[in-house]
Amino acid sequence: MKDIKNTPKLSRSMTAGQMEMISLGGAIGVGLFMGSTSTIKWTGPSVILAYTFVGLILYIVMRALGEMIYVNPGTGSFADYATEYVHPLAGYLAKWANVFEYIVVGMSEVVAATEYLKYWWPHINAFTVGLIIIAFLVAANLASAKAYGSLEFWFAMIKVVTIVMMIILGFLVIFFGLGNGGHPTGFSNLWAHGGFFTGGVTGFFFSMSIIVGSYQGIELLGISAGEVANPQQAIIKSVKSVLFRILIFYVGAIFVIVTIYPWNQLSAIGSPFVSTFAKVGITAAASIINFVVLTAALSGANSGIYSSSRMLFKLSHEGDAPKVFGRISKRIVPDAAIMGISGGILLGFILDMLFSIYNKSTANLFVVVFSSSVLPGMVPWFVILLAELRFRQNNPQVMTAHPFKLPLYPVSNYFAIAMLLVIVAFMFINPDTRVSVTAGALVLVLATLFYMVRHRRKKGKHSQKTD
Repeated sequence: MKDIKNTPKLSRSMTAGQMEMISLGGAIGVGLFMGSTSTIKWTGPSVILAYTFVGLILYIVMRALGEMIYVNPGTGSFADYATEYVHPLAGYLAKWANVFEYIVVGMSEVVAATEYLKYWWPHINAFTVGLIIIAFLVAANLASAKAYGSLEFWFAMIKVVTIVMMIILGFLVIFFGLGNGGHPTGFSNLWAHGGFFTGGVTGFFFSMSIIVGSYQGIELLGISAGEVANPQQAIIKSVKSVLFRILIFYVGAIFVIVTIYPWNQLSAIGSPFVSTFAKVGITAAASIINFVVLTAALSGANSGIYSSSRMLFKLSHEGDAPKVFGRISKRIVPDAAIMGISGGILLGFILDMLFSIYNKSTANLFVVVFSSSVLPGMVPWFVILLAELRFRQNNPQVMTAHPFKLPLYPVSNYFAIAMLLVIVAFMFINPDTRVSVTAGALVLVLATLFYMVRHRRKKGKHSQKTD
């Protein structure tokens, strides 16, 4: 593993609570609030099981990551583990995939935020608002890790509290008919409109591509570990609590939506979270939830800038990105890397705005843009699962007294890897995601080729010096 002792150190100024909220903020974003439109369309009410199944894969990934972080916490840790325990190329791809993923996701989040604002102001100028949002997020990230953590804490807190309230409100509609003239909706919508598995096996796996993208970001635990006090205690607490909270929020919220309102009548534009409560007459709740999904979009973009800027910072100090991105500001944040990532989001947002002129379907455009980040976003999951296999083999003495082992090792690793590969295969089959997953695959292929050419040159120079 490359020696990076001379890399400038980032400050451990975040608390364990902020670290948990960063993980929640990274994972509860527009993939849930807008992506659920497509997942429900493809598989109907069985989307509840799809979210649960992908949650199981997520649990395996996070326990594997938590096991390694407990022994060796550090900024960008899952990429470090990939380099050390899999191959330097795996670490390289994990870092660049993270950068690409969060530029695309950040762009999706900003686009989504402008759409949510149209709920209140239909004639708002989306381009101007998008620029203001990006500038606000850049300022928050440039301030300090502590300022970023504080902002993300409150972003995530708003989401968490309101989603819990939404689930409670949903159960009042289901059991007592709140907002529905006192007539309980019951559970018949789960099977009355074409059955539970309306899309069959194919639709079920189609939905998982967007669901995987929705959950991506939880591995931010591995990056924020480098800037949190008492990382070992924080990791155990965060992995255990965040996983179950996300499953409750995702599965619980989706259950409420498909139970309250017929899945095949949900609006094709915007968020079904908002339209569900608007349809049953609870307009105040719809406005509140629209505010929450707006917050979720800002939170997701905020987490993405934080995460990928740290990766770009690491790439710079390892010689795989321009040196300027390795700079540390007086506030002990990688300011050039933050500006670089934000610039990528801005460029993508501008291109997206131009493209939207020719494509009026917001939902379809969202799927195309968002799903292009899914395959690169899977790279950290793959390398975590593979690295943990070698980690166990190389550290038998550490594992004897390890308090946080991955259950059912190594069967759980191979199961999760196999299921992720099946999901990728169905993304190529699905006409709605085929172009996007192909674009993501091309990014990984180009990054691999660039790595091979660059490191071949390094070897050539090294051999010339030794001669």
